[in-house]
Amino acid sequence: MKRNANQGWRGMMLTGCLLLSAVSAGCWQTTIGGQTLPSAYYLDDDVQYFPSGPEQKLSNQIRALERYKAQQQGAEDNALSQPGGY
Repeated sequence: MKRNANQGWRGMMLTGCLLLSAVSAGCWQTTIGGQTLPSAYYLDDDVQYFPSGPEQKLSNQIRALERYKAQQQGAEDNALSQPGGY
């Protein structure tokens, strides 16, 4: 008799936990007409702001190549302007 009472108690606890998890899982988002919509509390969320980056992904590399080309051009100009240069 005691065994049946324990099984009934465990069954009710398991059912309660499953019901609680099913109810709380529905609070995050909902599906209406095939659209997944956010929860009703999305306006209370603290949104982080990430500033936009450069237009080109390789902007640092482009700047480095431009500096390198300018240095090479300056070195060639100095070599040509010195006596004995080509």
